[in-house]
Amino acid sequence: MPLPPLLSSWPPAVQFVLVVGLPCAFGALCGILLGVSEVGYLIASIIGVAGGFNAGLEHPDGRAGALRGVAGGTQFGAFILIAHELEGSSAKADLPHPAILLVVVTAALGALLGYLGGRMRARRTRAAAADT
Repeated sequence: MPLPPLLSSWPPAVQFVLVVGLPCAFGALCGILLGVSEVGYLIASIIGVAGGFNAGLEHPDGRAGALRGVAGGTQFGAFILIAHELEGSSAKADLPHPAILLVVVTAALGALLGYLGGRMRARRTRAAAADT
């Protein structure tokens, strides 16, 4: 599996979409699904979690990946709650109580997955350099 380009290699507008637009939009989608379908919400949330790992791969090391993960996870969780509140129906899946704890959970998971993605990139980059 080839590594994605580093985030820093993209123009600022693309960086903004990747760092802010994607987690907010996907969080909003999950928030809408939360009021529509438990299965849909859970599947979309798992895809969102995988996105945290992939975002970490866009950074040179685990530290940078973790920072990206905190940012993305915070936005993702916040937009789940915002969109769900705007959608207006009752949640079809369980949320922590108080619901704002979801943001803490998604930020922590984002940090962990971003770290793991960045660490994997660093290891693969070192291995490739050693092979040449």
